Amino acid sequence: MRGLLAAWFAGVILVMLAVTIWASLHEHVLAAFVRLAQDPWALATLLDAYFGFLAFWIWIAWKEGSWAVSLSWLVAILILGNLATAAYALIQLWNSPDLEAFFTRRQVCSSKP
Repeated sequence: MRGLLAAWFAGVILVMLAVTIWASLHEHVLAAFVRLAQDPWALATLLDAYFGFLAFWIWIAWKEGSWAVSLSWLVAILILGNLATAAYALIQLWNSPDLEAFFTRRQVCSSKP
């Protein structure tokens, strides 16, 4: 299961990089936003995505022992979307001894230098 999750998140990164590059070659993101902002379904989809990003970030904020780290991931997620969520998940998979730790273990902040 761990390998399947790693493959999934790596696949998300590859697909999102490919589609982002492809879309960027066709239209600038700000030009697309101006055009799509008039479409109610585009706005509904955007809100849906960002509510999902914030839900994922709540898990990150719980797992991380540092607000600075948590807020850095929030900025990354809000800018990069699922590229950042998949990267975070891969890092956590790499650093976790098992799936239980991946899902439940909190990071420990040490005050020692």
